[in-house]
Amino acid sequence: MNQSTAKAEGIGAYLLKHMREYGLLFALIAIMVFFQIVTEGTLLKPVNITNLFLQNSYIIIMALGMLMVIVAGHIDLSVGSVMGFVGALAAVMMVSWGLSVWITVPACILVGVAIGAAQGYFVAFWKIPSFIVTLAGMLVFRGLSLWLLAGQSIGPFPKEFQALSTGFIPDFFGVGKPNVTALAAGVIAVAVLIWMGLKTRARNAQYGIEDEPTAFFVIRNGIIAAALMFVIWKLSGFRGLPNVLISMVVLTVIYAFITESTTLGRRIYALGGNEKAAKLSGIKTDRLTFLTFVNMGFLAALAGLIFAARLNTATPKAGFAVELDVIAAVFIGGASASGGTGRVIGAVVGAFIMGVMNNGMSILGIGIDYQQVIKGLVLLAAVFFDVYNKRKQG
Repeated sequence: MNQSTAKAEGIGAYLLKHMREYGLLFALIAIMVFFQIVTEGTLLKPVNITNLFLQNSYIIIMALGMLMVIVAGHIDLSVGSVMGFVGALAAVMMVSWGLSVWITVPACILVGVAIGAAQGYFVAFWKIPSFIVTLAGMLVFRGLSLWLLAGQSIGPFPKEFQALSTGFIPDFFGVGKPNVTALAAGVIAVAVLIWMGLKTRARNAQYGIEDEPTAFFVIRNGIIAAALMFVIWKLSGFRGLPNVLISMVVLTVIYAFITESTTLGRRIYALGGNEKAAKLSGIKTDRLTFLTFVNMGFLAALAGLIFAARLNTATPKAGFAVELDVIAAVFIGGASASGGTGRVIGAVVGAFIMGVMNNGMSILGIGIDYQQVIKGLVLLAAVFFDVYNKRKQG
């Protein structure tokens, strides 16, 4: 189908055909509007927007790795325990042993990579189901965290370490409020997004690939640009751009590029779609599976450091049940439980949906019991919607 046909069908028909792709974005907007109204404007106050980024940074970072694991046809139940263990190790190294931040951070990242490699080795080369291997890992590293901390919290941490999570990008223009550096970054981000969108449309038109109607392209990019500048304006009037926001954006761009524009990314999707066919086509499936778990260990360690830096202490309960939020974010974001399907942007949006719901319900004073019930129902609805769409398309 060419572009003119898509235009003739209109925006409504196009949306129906691509509901799986755009439904998630509309869901996030609807949830934010709902909580903005019921919290009487508290949700989108500058301090709360900043808190949203700080509270959900580690979930989003781990969701990037979990997406690749799930797309490859596996699961990792140990990420919360690994995150807590790495945070505990960092605390012991800096507070108890007196080591510097510059030694602690690389050492903890290497530990995370080693953990991912160990688990990936058993999954990839010994063919032990990832569910079993990572369930064992969840128990092992939860126990090691308790052992390291001796059941007690350890802190506080040096200011340099805290800056991983609670630091902000200074205003290089020296204005202060609004933070001109933040505003400039927002304008550049919007310009890059629009340029990339136009470039993609031009490439699709050149190869005769179906593209979205022009009116929808303009409306979609207008909404995204307006939303982005609104958030940046709010942040610029508070403390500017949080360090973790920059980390999240950079990692999201890198992983989106890897999964969508590289041979490695295409091979991971092929692995999850049909492992036997991928192997017959020459893909080294064992090594690829191993690398997805190594990557997951790296991101879990990074998330553990950021989480510990935000709390300014390491606690025995850190990371408890976090793996459920990470996995839920990826599935809500459109990934398939059978592997081979899912996008980085979807996982990030799914994480923000979970984060906005958590934040909004906390502001409203909804108990943790009801919060768990509601999140569970949202996850079930997202997976049901995915299965329904597949059957409809099939």
